[in-house]
Amino acid sequence: MAVSSLSLSLPSTSLSERRRLLLLGAGALASTIIPVNSVLAEGTPANYDSFTDLSDGYSYIYPSDWREYDYRGHDSAFKDRYLQLQNVRVSFIPTDKSDIHDMGPINKVVPYLLKNVLATPTQVADIFDMQERTTDGKNYYTFEYTLTSKNFSRAAFTTIAVANGRYYTLIVGANERRWRRVRDKLKIVADSFKVLDI
Repeated sequence: MAVSSLSLSLPSTSLSERRRLLLLGAGALASTIIPVNSVLAEGTPANYDSFTDLSDGYSYIYPSDWREYDYRGHDSAFKDRYLQLQNVRVSFIPTDKSDIHDMGPINKVVPYLLKNVLATPTQVADIFDMQERTTDGKNYYTFEYTLTSKNFSRAAFTTIAVANGRYYTLIVGANERRWRRVRDKLKIVADSFKVLDI
């Protein structure tokens, strides 16, 4: 039910009092309709900000000194002010699956994604870690890897999930030379990714 479709019969009060009552009512309605983001409920760690997209159904946290930018083909993206290769981005595509497990087991899905989706034909992919988690009844795969080409190497975490008829992908990474220094900071971002019911 949309807030605009509510019809309220208010007693004879001043215009400002009616506005206040309508806003209180809309706030109460929104608090029962909009799912609570457990990242926000638990609090955002120091030096991180949260990003929540209620219309597209996902949330995550990112380092607070990063800035939003437009990354072609992605729904949201943030990057380090000085090191542009340190960034996080989220995209999604439609799917008829209802859970990430419908895609297959993690040990089959991750190598397939790296070979056929995330890496170019000239890159060599190395997987370092694969983890499954369940948060608020939703299942996620998170994996750590490097993509190496002749002149360049990038390390990243990717978290994938399925919800709302969509296949979501969050990628957070950096230049491989800096990976040891920023890995733990970026793992927090990868682990914070959540899909929300829309």
